Amino acid sequence: MATLTISSKNYSSWSLRGWLLCRMAGLEFEEVHVNLDEEARQELLLLSPSVLVPRLVHDDVTVWDTLAIGQYLVETFPKAGLLPTDRVARAHCRAISGEMHSGFYNLRSALPMNLKARHESFKIFSGARPDVERIKTIWSECLEAYRGPYLFGKTPTIADAMYAPVCTRFVTYAVSLEPELAAYCDTILDWPLMKEWTEGAMEEPDEIIELEVEF
Repeated sequence: MATLTISSKNYSSWSLRGWLLCRMAGLEFEEVHVNLDEEARQELLLLSPSVLVPRLVHDDVTVWDTLAIGQYLVETFPKAGLLPTDRVARAHCRAISGEMHSGFYNLRSALPMNLKARHESFKIFSGARPDVERIKTIWSECLEAYRGPYLFGKTPTIADAMYAPVCTRFVTYAVSLEPELAAYCDTILDWPLMKEWTEGAMEEPDEIIELEVEF
């Protein structure tokens, strides 16, 4: 049995991405939850330069970093459809997944993932606005090119796993979206895998005070 080490389901966007990718690949695995100790808190508060969560152990392989997990699963389960079959679309999918993986720091710090929270009115500080607009552009281009309902067509790919936490952030902080982008968020939030993860998040008793800011 494979294992996937994750931290908080309510707060950890990277744990969510890794979990989604493993489930999308059809991998059977056991969840291992780390305690919210200092290392886990550093990960969630964006203070750690190197984090080993999520971490997948499968057969004789140990792989961490969400994008690396995704690439490993693509190689190990080639029929799972984690990447589009078309060469051009596949390159596009890799590009926007990499962009999410390495960028959008201001969005992460200004709008931390918190599935339990809802803020009806939230002022996004100026540094995060370009990140929000760039994500809107990425989604618009994908939905126009590949016709939805997911970013690359009828079935979810790595890209949808990478941007799924953003959908939760946009709902949590009441980010205004054009109808087609709001519909994409609804598609992701109605995704059975997302519903399963969210149910687990709602059952978590722990709170991280630094991420429970009142607005």
